[in-house]
Amino acid sequence: MIVRDVNKDIIGTEREVSGPGWTSRRLLLKKDGMGFSFHETIIPAGAELHLWYKNHLEAVYCVAGNGTIEDLATGEVHDIKDGVIYALNEHDRHILRGGTEDMRLICSFNPPVTGRETHDEDGSYNLPDDE
Repeated sequence: MIVRDVNKDIIGTEREVSGPGWTSRRLLLKKDGMGFSFHETIIPAGAELHLWYKNHLEAVYCVAGNGTIEDLATGEVHDIKDGVIYALNEHDRHILRGGTEDMRLICSFNPPVTGRETHDEDGSYNLPDDE
């Protein structure tokens, strides 16, 4: 059984990774052996992230704050707020924009990430070599 407290076991450790416009708290990683990774991600108000997870599928559930996601293939813009989920089931290129409040997102990645990934120039994570 794995039990972790984000405040005691994640924040301020190597499992908390930040980049321009985001902070990711990696609760479950590849090495935990679950077949997916599980994160709490904070997107500050006003942030704009151009992302394309070409190597991963991602599901995201908003539990606080607000913003939008734009599907770059269709131009559709969807509001993100507490209670909204979106799934990037086709490796969708998108723009995630923070709204008037910081967004707190709960995210799952398949395949799982190792924990130290940051977005590359096209907004994706590379597939890591096996540890």
